[in-house]
Amino acid sequence: MNRPIIQKFSTESRADLSGERIQRLRQVLAARKLAGWLLPRADIFQGEYIPASENRLGWLTGFTGSAGFAIILKRKAALFVDGRYTTQARTELDRKVVKPVALAEIGPETWLRQQAGAGWRIGYDPALFTARGLKRFENAAAEGGFTLAAEESDPFAGIWDDRPPAPATPVIDHPVAFAGEETADKLARLQARLAEMKCDALVVSECPSVNWLFNLRAGDVPHLPILRAFALVPREGKPALFVDPARLEPALARRLSGLAEIVAPHEAPGDGRRELAARLRQLAASGARIRLDEDTAPVGLSALILSAGGKADTGPDPLALMKAAKNPVEIEGSRQAHRRDGLAMVHFLHWLEGALARGPVTEIDAAIALEGFRAGTGQLVDISFGSIAGAGPNAALPHYRVTEATNRPITPGLFLIDSGGQYRDGTTDITRTLAVGTPTRGMRDAYTRVLKGMIAVSLALFPQATSGAQLDTLARQYLWQAGKDFDHGTGHGVGSFLSVHEGPQRISKLGHTTLLPGMILSNEPGYYREGQFGIRIENLVIVEERHMIRAERRMLGFETVTLCPIDTRPVIRSMLDREERDWLNAYHRRVLDALSPGLSGDALAWLEKACRPL
Repeated sequence: MNRPIIQKFSTESRADLSGERIQRLRQVLAARKLAGWLLPRADIFQGEYIPASENRLGWLTGFTGSAGFAIILKRKAALFVDGRYTTQARTELDRKVVKPVALAEIGPETWLRQQAGAGWRIGYDPALFTARGLKRFENAAAEGGFTLAAEESDPFAGIWDDRPPAPATPVIDHPVAFAGEETADKLARLQARLAEMKCDALVVSECPSVNWLFNLRAGDVPHLPILRAFALVPREGKPALFVDPARLEPALARRLSGLAEIVAPHEAPGDGRRELAARLRQLAASGARIRLDEDTAPVGLSALILSAGGKADTGPDPLALMKAAKNPVEIEGSRQAHRRDGLAMVHFLHWLEGALARGPVTEIDAAIALEGFRAGTGQLVDISFGSIAGAGPNAALPHYRVTEATNRPITPGLFLIDSGGQYRDGTTDITRTLAVGTPTRGMRDAYTRVLKGMIAVSLALFPQATSGAQLDTLARQYLWQAGKDFDHGTGHGVGSFLSVHEGPQRISKLGHTTLLPGMILSNEPGYYREGQFGIRIENLVIVEERHMIRAERRMLGFETVTLCPIDTRPVIRSMLDREERDWLNAYHRRVLDALSPGLSGDALAWLEKACRPL
């Protein structure tokens, strides 16, 4: 292959060094008269995806997952993870040094209240906590008799010797041909909304929202085409965008100059936090009411605003729903991206079937091949996340990332491949679980139940004002009937050439945001038997209005935009009812109609076979 591989399969995780690194941290804490430290996997922007320079949790503990929370005390250390990472944490950590704890068993605030002594001072970095995220620890401190100490100085600064530099990638224009709406129009809508909210300004602290609002993109986070930056939008007048002007491509700089004030950060770490603080003090001195995003704004901002005489209005970021409901250009872009991605998937699946027949194929072989087929479209900007290519027991880790150390050959049973691409016109995310040889009856039963749940969500009709939490049961019902379940949400929101995980919409027990037309979500139930196999089937769907005869309410449903065959070989056909078979056959007809014009020869013959009706 002549092109460089985007994803890497080495790991910088050094759990073997966690004992030494934690000891060095404890020495820093002792010098500050602190008995412990609260460490989320977060940066100042509170995003799920963070640059290597901000992954303090991974550097300290060796844990490579995308979500976790550590508490380091004088003689104990614990890492708290959700159901996606319980097995992975046990595997990756040096458990003599850091204890993995499942959030389903106990929350970090409860554990801390049980472990901390009266009078202890527990430190934290206020830049890495939201007000809501800190509140539970404040309550625990009040109940447990210890205190929380906000430390403005990062204790990792003096001990993280090989810390990567902060990212500073070029910032490019995201033209209206892809965005579908000019920045000026987005700003006008936002400022009108601020007037309705009686807010004088909004701090935009969620990076994808900054990028969406100003129609720009960068590459500050692996696989996430964003600029890490704050913005401050007043109810009237020009907003401020905190970014080094030297990073802006010339045409973008000219466009933005008429829309916003570009404020260059003058001090490390270069993220604009100090310049934002200065602007907020000035604005708050006039008594301004300033909206802070409850999910991403650092807790220190509200204290700063209050101390300067302003009003900190903490609540939902109004940009979140504006960004989530895609416009017609973004929706059509998603359709085009998924057709392109579907062709790459078909070439990959055809290749994989032949490669397995010829000899051994490893997880890394599969991930590299799939990335190559996506690159072969000529329009791939990046993958949308590191491919989850899981064979055998590795597939039982929902967020498994294959490395040279964990790489396995694909052996008879089931093989799970979860992957996606970043294209200028859309972001894709697809999972297929494939039969290799002859899966066991238990595998086939679980596979069919997962498929039935995915079809149930695909077929769902629901009235307006319905939330994802109300639909989540549809995906689980057939697993529940067999005493099974899965420990992740059924679906997450997806951005438009932005984050593959986008809120606030999701299909989950915790997904209480109303689903609106234009929202893109994943539909991905699964099942995981630890140490044996894993199953997930995922399509992306778009919420759309459904016109129904005699409907008494406005009804909504889903358009499935992912175009790729679903493996029918593991299906126990007698477990599907007529409606489910009809849906699957109709989906495969649509896949064949959409993709066959772009295929020929053996690849077309493979697709025709894969799309045969049940």
